[in-house]
Amino acid sequence: MKHYTVKKYRENDYALWNDFIAQAKNGAFLFHRDFMEYHQDRFEDFSLLIFENEKLKAILPANKTADAVYSHQGLTYGGLVFLEKLKAAKIEIILDEILNFLKTNNIKNFYYRPIPGFYLAKGNQEVDFFLFKRNAVLERKEMNLALNLQLPLCVSKSKMKHFRRIENLDLDIVEETDFTPFWDEVLSPRLSEKFNINPVHSKQEITLLQNRFPKNIRQFSVYQEDKIIAGVTIFESNGVVKSQYGATSKKGEEVRALDFLFIHLILKFKREGKHFFDMGVVTEKNEKGYNPGLLQQKEELGCSVYNQDFYKLTL
Repeated sequence: MKHYTVKKYRENDYALWNDFIAQAKNGAFLFHRDFMEYHQDRFEDFSLLIFENEKLKAILPANKTADAVYSHQGLTYGGLVFLEKLKAAKIEIILDEILNFLKTNNIKNFYYRPIPGFYLAKGNQEVDFFLFKRNAVLERKEMNLALNLQLPLCVSKSKMKHFRRIENLDLDIVEETDFTPFWDEVLSPRLSEKFNINPVHSKQEITLLQNRFPKNIRQFSVYQEDKIIAGVTIFESNGVVKSQYGATSKKGEEVRALDFLFIHLILKFKREGKHFFDMGVVTEKNEKGYNPGLLQQKEELGCSVYNQDFYKLTL
């Protein structure tokens, strides 16, 4: 008879956890403990490991706030992580074991944010179905814009026209490991000026993470006469690349340097055989719930909408 055990992550599980992430069907470098723990001072970790007869079968990156557990709020996406050979019937059992464990630990609400569907060609929605059958509610949706690089590109004619014109402006696109120019001269000033906010990652944090994951975190910048005018920070995972940050200076706006860089990267990653270019959500706190200008910009770059779902289950 199969016996299941759910336990909270502890420091001595570090190697076991990371080895599992490397083998999982839906693993990503964001779930590696070296990524998750860069901001451990901001979140009370409540990550779980699920065993079947003492063999690790699944893990759940998670954090706890009061009497609620979230599939980790410090990550862009999350959800249950498991091996490809694990079938739906077993996933249902594992979910029930997790929910029982949460109840035993006096958790009242469970919030679940799965990986967007386009990250996994073989699908990843078993947990969504089983949560629905247990009366979870779809608390909210966000529009996530992504470009399918396996299909013919459909960048708008106007953007391609400007791209060809900008090619003659003697702009230099460089990949660099020093985040200082982009963070200090473009990203931070523009976010402060436009939205009165700071980047989610400080310059020190993004540098630390890039040192830990040099193949996954990359910085592409546009220079004109040795002056940085735009940049995009890429998070690369499996067949998907994600623009974690994209910004341009006022000078860069005049020459449409950010569009120029995005189209350059779209063509580059398509040539390299990547499957999707994730350009992130267009969420905004207004009546519409999204930023119309940002939505249009990303659609004109060829993106389509792939919803990011957020579930809530009251236990």
